[in-house]
Amino acid sequence: MVRQDSNGYEQNSYIKKNKNPECMNLVPIRNGTSSSNNNSNNGSYWKVSRGLFVETDESPINRKLPKELLLKIFSWLDIVSLCRCAQVSKSWNNLALDGSNWQSVDFFQFQVDIDSYVVENLARRCGGFLKVLSLSGCQAVGDNALSTFAQHCNNIEKLNLQGCKKLTDRTCQSLAKHCHKLQVLDLSSCSAITDFSLKALGSSCQQLTSLNISWCVLLTSNGIFQLVEKCTELKYFTAKGCINFGNEALFHLARNCRNLEIVNLHSCKNIQDEGLIELSERCAKLRYICISNCNNLTDQSLIAIANNCINLQTFECAGLSQLTDAGFQALARSCHKLERMDLEECVLITDHTVTQLAFHCPYLESLSLSHCELITDEGIRHLGAASCASEFLTVLELDNCPLITDLSLHHLINCHNLQRIELYDCQLITRAGIRRLRNHLPNVRVHAYFAPVTPPPSANNSRQRFCRCCNLL
Repeated sequence: MVRQDSNGYEQNSYIKKNKNPECMNLVPIRNGTSSSNNNSNNGSYWKVSRGLFVETDESPINRKLPKELLLKIFSWLDIVSLCRCAQVSKSWNNLALDGSNWQSVDFFQFQVDIDSYVVENLARRCGGFLKVLSLSGCQAVGDNALSTFAQHCNNIEKLNLQGCKKLTDRTCQSLAKHCHKLQVLDLSSCSAITDFSLKALGSSCQQLTSLNISWCVLLTSNGIFQLVEKCTELKYFTAKGCINFGNEALFHLARNCRNLEIVNLHSCKNIQDEGLIELSERCAKLRYICISNCNNLTDQSLIAIANNCINLQTFECAGLSQLTDAGFQALARSCHKLERMDLEECVLITDHTVTQLAFHCPYLESLSLSHCELITDEGIRHLGAASCASEFLTVLELDNCPLITDLSLHHLINCHNLQRIELYDCQLITRAGIRRLRNHLPNVRVHAYFAPVTPPPSANNSRQRFCRCCNLL
């Protein structure tokens, strides 16, 4: 289960959390008013009315500390702590539930508790204060709640709706109508979203810099065109599993969003070399590319990326069976800033690819070669002797590499920062080899599997022909 950061490194989430009833019935209130055109709440604090506190309040902390200072202290508390403070006294209730304390709210921890009315109450009480909201995994929230939210919280900048499966185009139309300051939007797994949503967002949310529409299977290339025609400032674009996207979607992105830095096209199976070549030629700032399971891509795509995206840091191409050493050689020789590479199931690559990466990519931190069955000890020898190995390499995955032996582990003893190595189904690796590696690298985590040893035959061959049950029968 993974959650997505602002950089687009995606992250899914449907773990059931423990309920916390004390937070569910409390919603923030505002002191003063805030409208979409009122910017006085940016970096400032609202004056607390002395009328909120009765003269008979003898609590020492209330008598000693100014109310403005208490409000500042409350601003550092999390949701649970604020709700608990709100139950202490009437004065603390007013302070804890003040809208200025609720500028950023993450309901992921309470996703099983959150219903539409909670979101509606939060929106009405917080109003223009709320700038960041995460409803990731809150599957009970529907269009009505988000419509109310959009009307009241028109200063929202970051909104995470991952996995809110009840949402439809109506939500995006409400956001487009009211939330013109929206910069980061996650709609992943909102499977009812269609091209109408992208058209609405494109027409009004022109400050959008990050968009995640993974697994929105109804979206097409036409929707991308309507989005990027005006949303030209996109930097982070994630569209995993959008099976209807083809080369046309990449053409529209490339021609309108020249500032793209992160593109995740995992499992967009209709994408071909022409689309990725266009994207790499026009978006030279790309530093993260994921094209895993885009099975139609060949070395032509790698060569285009190598020629244009010299700032590339992360490259994921798992499952691309047509890629060869020639493409990765070009990539390694041009993209010297590479830090993370996932080459799992690139079955045609050999030790030559590993050697080129070791020689030309001095900052390599993570490398996956799982199911690359042509990799041998010789390739790992070059990797272990490279400058990146001793300084930066922290993760190495070699699952199901049948030609790897204990000699490879010996070549890795100088990788002083190595934290994890995967060796599942490497049948030539032994326990003794792993012990020797750990003698040199005591902190490394080695994940391996050894089949149970077959018991030797009995010396006197006295084993019964039938079990006791058979004898009874």
